[in-house]
This record gives sequence, structure tokens and C-alpha cells, in this order.
Amino acid sequence: MAATEKKKVEGATVTVVQTGSSTRRPFDQQQTLVGLGLGRIGKRRELIDTPAVRGMIAKVAHLVRVEA
Repeated sequence: MAATEKKKVEGATVTVVQTGSSTRRPFDQQQTLVGLGLGRIGKRRELIDTPAVRGMIAKVAHLVRVEA
């Protein structure tokens, strides 16, 4: 059963693109972008879709765009 769950997690991904600058933002928002693997406008990352990643995206939703 654990193998089935692992396959499900590996298949679900979300693409995140940074659209706003982290300059003049609170430190925790800057660090959230770093945690997502972003750092400059236009950078794109494909991440595993987990509740933790979704929470990070929600925290900086005004600075990123989510693609399917």
C-alpha cells in the first residue's frame, strides 16, 4: 500500500513561476520563495504537489503564478 501512495505523490506536480520581486518584501516571504526554489522573476520550478508546497504557494500567491 505504501508503494501505491508513493506513486500517487510522484505523479502529481505543480509548476510555479515567479511573477513578482522579493525586494521590499518581509523576510519570511523572501525565504518562502527560496524554499520553493525561486529567486528571480520568470524563474519556473516543477514541484511535487504536497500540502506543504501548497501552503508555501498560498503565502506568496501575490508573487507567483501556478500552472497546471
